[in-house]
Amino acid sequence: MIELDRDLAARWRRDGRVAVIEADVLRVDFAALADAATAPLRVVGNLPYNISTPILFHLLPLAARIGDQHFMLQKEVVQRMVGSPGSKDFGRLSVMLQWRYEMELVLKVSPEAFDPPPRVDSAVVRMIPRPAPAALDERLLSELVTVAFSQRRKLLRHTLGRWLEARDAVGDFDLQRRAEEVPVQHYLALAQRLQPLRSQ
Repeated sequence: MIELDRDLAARWRRDGRVAVIEADVLRVDFAALADAATAPLRVVGNLPYNISTPILFHLLPLAARIGDQHFMLQKEVVQRMVGSPGSKDFGRLSVMLQWRYEMELVLKVSPEAFDPPPRVDSAVVRMIPRPAPAALDERLLSELVTVAFSQRRKLLRHTLGRWLEARDAVGDFDLQRRAEEVPVQHYLALAQRLQPLRSQ
């Protein structure tokens, strides 16, 4: 297990059944853990609300070597992770994670389940890596969707359209939509089409 709190790490070490890595999870080399494992990693955690998104992106490049991930996070974050096109929850996080994982909100957890109770609701999400995700450049997709969702209320021609024009790459992508109306697969297809241009 990974634990930053020194006292909690010491308590877990006394258990004797758990190998403890006392470290900041964002500095942990999960690739090295995967190399040492005899099976795909199963990652389970109650993620700190303030760094939940950075942790998810830290694990993203390793998705192909993970069996599954189950996390408890702030409910609003989970709703964004599993968000569907057309909903207010659908955004950059939805696209990036749904590219690599099958996502499912499996359980809602009320504040009363904790002592002391937090000021937010929580939820548990299941993330199963896709066996054959669209082959594309993660940084390119991230840049693309960041631009697309930078002004959610505007049509894409005002944001992504200008970004594509600067790359002479508008093509037949429908820019008369808002970012939240575009299915994940359309973003992935656009990133795949742009990838050869990035390498030129």
